[in-house]
Amino acid sequence: MKIGNLDLGYQPLLLAPMEDVSTPPFRLLCKQYGADLMYTEFVSSEALIRSVNRTMKKMTIVEEERPLAIQIYGKEINAMTEAAKIAEQANPDFIDINFGCPVKKVATKGSGAGMLLNIPLMMEITEAVVKAVNVPVTVKTRLGWDEDSKIIVGLAEQLQDTGIQALTIHGRTRCQMYTGEADWDLIGKVKNNPRMNIPIIGNGDITNPIKAKEAFDKYGVDAIMIGRGAIGKPWLFRDVKHYLKTGELLPPATVSQQVEMLKQQIDGAINWIDEKRGILHMRRHMAGMFKGLYNFKQTRIEMLRSGDYNELMLILDRISEQWGETISED
Repeated sequence: MKIGNLDLGYQPLLLAPMEDVSTPPFRLLCKQYGADLMYTEFVSSEALIRSVNRTMKKMTIVEEERPLAIQIYGKEINAMTEAAKIAEQANPDFIDINFGCPVKKVATKGSGAGMLLNIPLMMEITEAVVKAVNVPVTVKTRLGWDEDSKIIVGLAEQLQDTGIQALTIHGRTRCQMYTGEADWDLIGKVKNNPRMNIPIIGNGDITNPIKAKEAFDKYGVDAIMIGRGAIGKPWLFRDVKHYLKTGELLPPATVSQQVEMLKQQIDGAINWIDEKRGILHMRRHMAGMFKGLYNFKQTRIEMLRSGDYNELMLILDRISEQWGETISED
């Protein structure tokens, strides 16, 4: 699969852009476990053109994590084109436009998935961004706004005509948010539309290797994007790749292995921000680990409440000693 001149190989696995998740430490860990392409957290065009420090920091690229795309969002043509030009200066491999974020503060203001209610403006923005930069431009969107407006098949054709070089589709509507099941049948219809000639990337509910293989085999997508399934489980990319290659499932990670991964990520988060905010940032990742362990409730509470690095390391060491070779639930 290629995006412009960027060759990602056969059946690549992509780490989804996730706010407060897809930071460099997490991206590097997922890269270590086999992710083929990274995206930044989504970047507000308005904040970018105002040079807001936190937004500018989101565009930091670590060479070891390449290839990497910067994802931008917004609802104003001028702001989006200027933001794309600024993002291009950070030297990403390509720029992705977010037309899929469903959260209220984004979508109800007309950005992200909110653009599904204004297709003409979506096309104007996309075409303007494509013309404004010299790197490839891609788009990520959803099936439509609600159950009665699943417009993705026709919309994909329109987006392709603007000059984008790949399209990622999350198999839910905006109104579904992250509930229910992703509709891969519609993603497959886009991929199998004879008029489509750009890569189609499928996204939604890829939480294990079997689902990943089905997405490739049954729906024919060019690549898979993994999002929430990788939170607390960055080794999912390794497991999927092994299964696609051999047809065999790798044994689940033990608690001791998870502890070592978590320590690596905590150190990275602290180096990326600082101790207090780094540990706070890591709580979402820690909450996704060590599920189903017997008599673990109190230890989990201690782990998630800890704000001190040394204390947290002692708790993790205790988890490893007590539950070391145990296999926790996915």
